[in-house]
Amino acid sequence: MGSQLAQYVAVLILALVAITFAGGTLLFSVLIGKWANKNRLKRVAQAKNIPYECGMLPVGEGSARLSVKFYLVAMLFILFDIEVVFLYPWAVVYREMLKENANLIFGSMVSFLGILFVGYIYALKKKAFDWKS
Repeated sequence: MGSQLAQYVAVLILALVAITFAGGTLLFSVLIGKWANKNRLKRVAQAKNIPYECGMLPVGEGSARLSVKFYLVAMLFILFDIEVVFLYPWAVVYREMLKENANLIFGSMVSFLGILFVGYIYALKKKAFDWKS
């Protein structure tokens, strides 16, 4: 039992070194950032410390609100995009699967594409892809 645990010592050392490196780098950057910002504030005008926005003073909210239609179109795109990803593994092994059950394999993919097409037609009928209304 002891020899099996001894094999994991290298992994534990690597994990410790990785955690120490990540934490040390983060701490070092925070300390250097505070030091540099403190020294910079003494030398430059206050106007230099505001965010640059194409020569305009940043006034108001940082981000504009988007319509719900935008998010709906984005979700539908992700939904259809993920469903299309299922076609790639099927296309890769299609020739190998033809030897076993050609009709069943082709029928299952046609039914999958049919359901996908019905969903797409439904989204078109409900004008889910229409951003203007």
